[in-house]
Amino acid sequence: MMQGLSQDHKQFYYQLVIYLCGFLLFWEWLRPLEKITDTENIGIFIIFAAFCFFISALQISWWMGMPLKLIGLIFILDGLFIYNSLFSLDWFIVVYRQLVYNFQMIQAQNWWGMTPFFRSLLFLLLLWLMSYLLYYWFVVAKRLFVFVLMTFIFITVVDTFTVYDGKWAIVRIFIISLVALGITNFSKEMETEEIPLKGVSKIRRLILPLFGMILLSTIVGYAAPKPDPKWADPVPYIENAIGGGGKVVQKVGYGEDDTRLGGSFIQDETPVFQAAAQGERYWRIESKNHYTGKGWENTLEPEIEIVQDGNLNLKTYEKEVKTEERYTIVNFTPDANIDKLVYPYGAGDLESYPEQFELHSNQTNGMVETFVGNNPRQIPGYKMKFDDPSFEYDQLRNADGEDPDYIKDVYLQLPETLPNRVRNLAAQITEGEENRYDAAKAVESYFSANGFEYATKDVPVPEENQDYVDQFLFESQRGYCDNFSTSMVVLLRAADIPARWVKGFTGGERTEETVILDDDETYNFYQVTNGNAHSWVEVYFPEVGWVPFEPTQGFSNPTDFYIDFEESGNTNSEETAPQPETENEQSTGQPENFMEDMEEASGGMSAANDESNRWFYIGIITAVLLVGLILYVTRLRWISAYLLKKYKRQTDSGTYHQAYNHLLKVLDKKVLARKSNVTLREYARAIDQHFQSNEMRVLTHHYERALYRNEDQPEQWKKVTELWENLIRKALS
Repeated sequence: MMQGLSQDHKQFYYQLVIYLCGFLLFWEWLRPLEKITDTENIGIFIIFAAFCFFISALQISWWMGMPLKLIGLIFILDGLFIYNSLFSLDWFIVVYRQLVYNFQMIQAQNWWGMTPFFRSLLFLLLLWLMSYLLYYWFVVAKRLFVFVLMTFIFITVVDTFTVYDGKWAIVRIFIISLVALGITNFSKEMETEEIPLKGVSKIRRLILPLFGMILLSTIVGYAAPKPDPKWADPVPYIENAIGGGGKVVQKVGYGEDDTRLGGSFIQDETPVFQAAAQGERYWRIESKNHYTGKGWENTLEPEIEIVQDGNLNLKTYEKEVKTEERYTIVNFTPDANIDKLVYPYGAGDLESYPEQFELHSNQTNGMVETFVGNNPRQIPGYKMKFDDPSFEYDQLRNADGEDPDYIKDVYLQLPETLPNRVRNLAAQITEGEENRYDAAKAVESYFSANGFEYATKDVPVPEENQDYVDQFLFESQRGYCDNFSTSMVVLLRAADIPARWVKGFTGGERTEETVILDDDETYNFYQVTNGNAHSWVEVYFPEVGWVPFEPTQGFSNPTDFYIDFEESGNTNSEETAPQPETENEQSTGQPENFMEDMEEASGGMSAANDESNRWFYIGIITAVLLVGLILYVTRLRWISAYLLKKYKRQTDSGTYHQAYNHLLKVLDKKVLARKSNVTLREYARAIDQHFQSNEMRVLTHHYERALYRNEDQPEQWKKVTELWENLIRKALS
């Protein structure tokens, strides 16, 4: 009986060695995933696979093995994706929502829409299934050769057509395969010849030659001379064809590694977060300071502050900037996988967020990371109060103070290898600009005025000895936000204007859902997806701070800029034609002075003038006063008619300025009074809400382009004239 037990034990050890070889071969299938896909935490998946193989090797009952593997699967998913307490009500709600949402994505065949949680679940189930299949192939059926052959084919194909280097993987597979095949054949012969497994010395005499042969074959194979490849390496050709240039085509979304920019992107509209906002705005995450010629790095020493009482202390502008207190709510989707805050400009205090989270604010780059204990975790949501900034044009144009030394030392950095033609182009673009704001606007508008194309496909990557910005500016002129924003920062720095590169998300798509927050204002919710990941530019202005700019073709800067009419009114009146009220006052005169003049004129008349002459002058005076009164009361109508004729006849920016200012006065008198602290854009939105149209916003957009970019836009003149006439008629009706 003991002898039979010993026999079973020896058979078990043989099977265990063979099964271990099967797991090591399967491991070789998992190694390339980290290189050729965006799979993260690959070590955790390997540990789970080893756990499943171990349970299968023990051959315990299914009613024990399955719960053990299920517990391991749940433990991994909870550690990676779920922040709630294990098996709590909230935990089950999260899992339920994940399953429902992903099954809907499957039914809609939206494979890119599946969340990382669900993809990881499917992958873990695959590893679980493979532990059973490989046990059957290796131990029960003893058919290793097919799997060994498939492993060789897989690794060689991956090595040939991807960036994965499979040289040592082939060596490992060779050794493991010889061990597994040798022991399997040895075991088969023992069973065929019915040779009992007894006598350790006899087994050693049979096994040792096998291992000796494997060792000798490995040494000879490694040391033997090898001919050069007969075919050219296809990887560079494939990278060039897809725009990879040493970089695999990526899926669009927020990422942290920006050291090598370029290449194509696959669009991905997976939801990341929902945010309450009044109008679209940019959601900032971080800035980067050091341009390498290939991409961006953070080289500043981090200044980490533990957020106390929700105070983020992330102001990017000075106190002199006009702000308005607003609120927002941000709710991340469970699988967004961003363990950082997204926030609008002027981020102030977090009104509420989960208590178990600790926030680390980096004052050098504006990044706020979220932790539970010592582990980075994605925060589910938070409510924030912020001071929404508005930048006044004249304040930016007059910001001519000296830049602080730390600003110049960090944000004027450029690599020594930057080609001179980039510096020369920066000088050409900014030549003749008298202030920093106009120079920055000239660089910002350079791309749209010179045929640059926004694209995410077929985007080339610079060669090893080529600068990223130089390649975009002078060769391809084709790219996405990283190309445009990086190029603007480099051009500004080349023109001695401090600037930095910023990452985050654009505003997203407005949903039907609304919420009323603490300021009693109604906020819309916006759905922000991976496709809204974006980069833009911040320019430093002395005594103002960092101001956002948007150079990317097809995108518009949501930052609010305004004109202070109280301070700049005199200047505007000198540059434009006299205001209608002034003309009216000059034509009618002041009644009292006019009477005095008439009395003085008539004072020299002889006393012989009869009563009829006196009534004649009184009639003239009365008629003049009556005409003046009529003209004054109807001034908005006849001045509007006069300006409309002039507007249609003279297509120049000066006439547009005069007509637009007249429209503002008509709307102020007849429709809605404009307060002194209301910007043009805010006033335009209010007027459009009153008339249920978007005409005033369109006119304001063209007005700002004509005023601050000196663009006459003759091709838009007819459309703009019609909009102006429609608004005048609505206001006067």
